Amino acid sequence: MNMLAEKTGQVVVLLENTLGIPQLENPMPPLDNLMLTILSQNTNDVNRDKAYHNLQTHFPTWEAVMHAEVREIADAIRIAGIANQKSQRIQAILQWIYAQYGKLDLAFLCEMDPQEVIQTFCQLKGIGIKTISVVLAFSCGVDIFPVDTHVHRLCNRIGLVKPPTTSPEQTFSQMQSRVPAGKAFSFHLNLIKHGRAICKARKPLCVQCPLRQICDYAGALSHV
Repeated sequence: MNMLAEKTGQVVVLLENTLGIPQLENPMPPLDNLMLTILSQNTNDVNRDKAYHNLQTHFPTWEAVMHAEVREIADAIRIAGIANQKSQRIQAILQWIYAQYGKLDLAFLCEMDPQEVIQTFCQLKGIGIKTISVVLAFSCGVDIFPVDTHVHRLCNRIGLVKPPTTSPEQTFSQMQSRVPAGKAFSFHLNLIKHGRAICKARKPLCVQCPLRQICDYAGALSHV
C-alpha cells in the first residue's frame, strides 16, 4: 500500500470514529437521482430539493417533463439557478434515454459495469463524472467515490492527493484506488459532513479537528 492510500485509510477510520458509518437507506431510483443531481449543480441542497419538489409538482411523470415546453421546466426549477441551461439539458437527457432505451427507467444501470455507465453517460451535456458517480453510489450501491467541489477541497487540504489537483475530475481519478474497499460511500458522506462542521472553506476549526495530527494544512499551521 502506498503512503497516500494508507493516509486515506487513516482518515476514513478517524471520521467514522467521530461521525459514525453512514448506511445507504431507501435509495432513489437511478433516473430520479440523476435528475436531482443535475439540479444540484451550482446550488445548495435546500434549493436543489425545492426545485426537485417543484418539478414533481408541475409534472407528474418524467414523460411529462420530456414533452413539456422548456420554458415551463425552467420556471419550475428556477430556484436552483441557471434554470434555462438545466431545463434544456434535463429534457435533452430524457429524450436521449428514451430514444436509446425505449423507456424512462434507468434501473438497469445497477446491473451494468460501472465503467461502461460512466463512458456512456458522460458523453451527454450536463452529466459529468461527479453526477454519474453519485447515481451509481447512491442508487446502485456501487463502491465508487464521488468527488464534488467540497470533497475535492478537503482531499487537497488534508493532503490525500499529490501533487495538489486543480479540479474535482483530477481528484476523482487519483482517489478511486486510495479509498479502502467498501468505504467509498461512508467516506464521501463523512467528508461532506466534516467539511460543513469543522473543515470549513474559509475558517477551518483545526483545533477541534480529529484529523489535525495527519492533516497537511493543520501541520503547516503548526509550523507558522
